[in-house]
Amino acid sequence: MSATPRYRPMRFGVTRALLREGQGGTSYLRAEVPLDTTHARRMTDRLVHWAETKPSHVFMARRERLADGRTGDWRQVTYREALDAARRIGQALLDRGLSAERPVAILSENSIEHALLALGCLYAGIPHCPVSPAYSTISQDYDKLRHVLATLTPGLVFAADAARYGKAIAATVPADVEVVLGEGSLEGRKTTSFAELLATAPTQAVDAAMQATGPDTITKFLFTSGSTKAPKAVINTHGMWCANQMQMMQSMPLLGETSPVLVDWLPWNHTFGGNHNVGLVLYHGGTLYIDDGKPTAAGMAETLRNLREIAPTAYFNVPTGFEAIANAMKADPVLREKLLSRVGMFFYAGAALAQPVWDLLHEVQEAHCGERIVMGTGLGMTESSPFAIFITSPEVKSGYLGLPTPGVELKLVPVDGKIEVRYKGPNITRGYWRSPEATQEAFDDEGYFCTGDAVLWIDDADIHKGLKFDGRIAEDFKLATGTFVSVGPLRAKIIAAGAPHVQDAVVTGLNRNEVGALLYPTPALRELAGLPAGAAMKDVVESAKVQAHFQQVVNTLAKQATGSANRVARLHLLHEPASIDKGEVTDKGSINQRAVLKHRDALVQAFHDGQLPFTLTPQKDKQ
Repeated sequence: MSATPRYRPMRFGVTRALLREGQGGTSYLRAEVPLDTTHARRMTDRLVHWAETKPSHVFMARRERLADGRTGDWRQVTYREALDAARRIGQALLDRGLSAERPVAILSENSIEHALLALGCLYAGIPHCPVSPAYSTISQDYDKLRHVLATLTPGLVFAADAARYGKAIAATVPADVEVVLGEGSLEGRKTTSFAELLATAPTQAVDAAMQATGPDTITKFLFTSGSTKAPKAVINTHGMWCANQMQMMQSMPLLGETSPVLVDWLPWNHTFGGNHNVGLVLYHGGTLYIDDGKPTAAGMAETLRNLREIAPTAYFNVPTGFEAIANAMKADPVLREKLLSRVGMFFYAGAALAQPVWDLLHEVQEAHCGERIVMGTGLGMTESSPFAIFITSPEVKSGYLGLPTPGVELKLVPVDGKIEVRYKGPNITRGYWRSPEATQEAFDDEGYFCTGDAVLWIDDADIHKGLKFDGRIAEDFKLATGTFVSVGPLRAKIIAAGAPHVQDAVVTGLNRNEVGALLYPTPALRELAGLPAGAAMKDVVESAKVQAHFQQVVNTLAKQATGSANRVARLHLLHEPASIDKGEVTDKGSINQRAVLKHRDALVQAFHDGQLPFTLTPQKDKQ
């Protein structure tokens, strides 16, 4: 690597901050630059604008589904076509008398139909809710889907196709709720085709409905993951979404420098994919190529195929996706050439990006084009639309967050020996739908949203460098000795030590004498084991080569420790995947520490009692 790294030019909109002191050690941090309040009032205004100013520009594209299951050429929808579809669908929804009390629930992966239905809802002023597809297609009990529908009381449920969603619909959707299908039919139930909605002739009523919407109009409900309680429906409004898009552009000016082009798989039921990425494309008149791949062994080939063909101007993914792409680029010159040709920034969220993956990306970039691509990151959440904090310079390390985006004020509050960050700003939700108790609990007495995220200064002597992540306060725990274990930083350290074979780590040891780590492996572990491709994961993790490798990992971690709070005294590789029904994993692939500990308590106790086979301890403990 270069001694003095050179980065592809990228401007940072926030590089200085203002800090004021409060009482009891509390302080308040905001960007020196104020929020530009000339942003749009409604996202639909942006749709209308682009349909009028560049009607033939492609808004969204997705590869056609072929009969054999493969994907074909790109099916494209222009801004003119998107607005026409939004008016037609919006009229059909108005005809049905739908409202916030009877919204639209969407059971679908990312698709053209999903996007057009969402735009129709926005245009008519009727909230919609993209529901995690996993609640219908992976879940075995449908409990979370039932909870979502009971909270929403939808007047219409859209499902992408009857074959994949029919069983879930039969189990959860009341008989008096209209079901609209993208494909297929349901035996014994009357349904409406998506084509029928699209064939509705718009009238002046739908345009009047759009004009009646404003910044306070609810656009959608996005459900939290429900790690320890039932998922909550976060209220999203036009005002939140539009303010956040302006905040994003002020923090990341490159978004407004050219029409953005994204190649993106991130699910729209999550705020990262649905608000952040779809929003920036719509707001700036860009193009979104829907990627039907995913950062999994089975789905990565499709993602790489798309990235060999479409050059994004910015690229967003989760850490596992960037790890797979970094490794693929090493041996794929076509991928390197296309992906690096005009990308102005990489950006990750959802979990910590291990420093070895970061370093590999930079190594490949420097070898190919003589410069590094800035890896953007920060902090946000569903309740903040999601963008809230962003880095301030190219020199970023794993865990860095940066400074608040314009218009957001951070309240830094001492809590249990850490500093919790809390948010206030125009992009912050007003609460949870039909859950006044949860809403009241979420805000402090000054109206700041309590995130539960802990932060530290990157440099205590220079606030302008911003903040770094210090874990989740609720995840931290005490050992039996009374010593606090800071889970976030330790988790990142374990993942880095195990890269590229560790997807995530669950830190254990509550009320015990020592810290343990349960590891979720990546598919790369199979190569390390050297077993046949079809070998069971249990055989893989218990193989001699894998155990020997991770013996060295736990030895290294022990040598790096400075005390009992960050010394991994026992380690075990899990072969069973995390359960989405139990909330152990999201459909982005993020592991939920608290849910795993709750539902695998018996395994955790056996682990610490020395009763779990294939548990590794530092070798010096065996002497």
